[in-house]
Amino acid sequence: MPDETRPILRILGTRGVPAAHGGFETFAEQLSLFLVARGWRVVVYCQHDVSEVIEGLRTDIWRGVELVHIQIASTGPKSTLEFDWKSVRHAGAEEGLCLVLGYNSGLFLPYLRLRGKTVLTNMDGMEWRRAKWGPAIKAWFWVNEWIAAWSSHRLIADHPAIADHLATRRPRRHITTIAYGANEVPPQPEGPVRDLALVPGTYLVSIARVEPDNNIHTIVEAFSRRRRGAKLVVLGTLQRGLAYHDRLLKAASDEVVFPGAIYDGAVVAALRYHARAYVHGHTVGGTNPSLVESLAAGNACIAHDNVFNRWTAGEAATYFSDRDGCEAAIEAVLADDALVARARTAARERARSAFRLEDILSAYEREFASFSGYPAASQPLGVLT
Repeated sequence: MPDETRPILRILGTRGVPAAHGGFETFAEQLSLFLVARGWRVVVYCQHDVSEVIEGLRTDIWRGVELVHIQIASTGPKSTLEFDWKSVRHAGAEEGLCLVLGYNSGLFLPYLRLRGKTVLTNMDGMEWRRAKWGPAIKAWFWVNEWIAAWSSHRLIADHPAIADHLATRRPRRHITTIAYGANEVPPQPEGPVRDLALVPGTYLVSIARVEPDNNIHTIVEAFSRRRRGAKLVVLGTLQRGLAYHDRLLKAASDEVVFPGAIYDGAVVAALRYHARAYVHGHTVGGTNPSLVESLAAGNACIAHDNVFNRWTAGEAATYFSDRDGCEAAIEAVLADDALVARARTAARERARSAFRLEDILSAYEREFASFSGYPAASQPLGVLT
């Protein structure tokens, strides 16, 4: 039987743990394991896509974390809405604080408030600004952002610029800024890199969803303008027949490698650690987890020049705004060993000072404790700067 004397946190809005999909799932796993070790009871809602619902809901335990498994037979956006609604209904009938990751189904949050729940929402990025969405979907996200902003007791921004944006929706006293975090990456084996026919230290790596907002086309086209004597590794799912993906495949030289999406953490860590540099084209969002993880791996970075990436990477990155600038950054990083060495040092220093994972997770615990009355452990913690 669960120990009802412990504070309870319910995590909604992800596909669940163990993490196998993306940044929110990885964060949910890190946070839930951290809090369980600190004496919390943590419940995570997990989506299971099936052709037919046989068992609508079941529960089990994973590494001390309680999992609520919900089967969903629908597909596409409808499946996410159905899962979120079923998660909210279940959480509304149970005890505990609710941490909602993302506002894509913000219209359901008033239900939690009506049920007397305390709701904290990580508001993620400005989804309605993404170029890939049409007007109707952008309007959906815009409305849900407003609903989530006014239905949550606390809005969590992962970047100061996101906090500034949220302050146009809700007074600042309801907003706190907590970035994403990552553990420092120790030396990694070369085997996973060589298994992909790559030579350590001679390739660039991009790890992102393959979509226009992440400037994958800019990176691939800039790299492919001439022979580099190096490789560009683009991690991410590619589907032939999608116009944007076909454009990339057509533009790519034979020095560009598309290994697909890789979810094996050991392989990804090795690819980061042994890269000459990490290439980050994200334009919409906050403190992107992939960029933070690259800083923790000591990567020199090539990053799109915007307020999000500038604050996150600082002196660890060489910045670009267009295809010509991206090519110039690539050439500089491939040619200048001193530049790469300085950037690697800056990356590790930035990761230690602002994104140490234990500091980030402890900041979340302090937020939860302020609402639950359960004391968080006191210790020196890093400060976001």
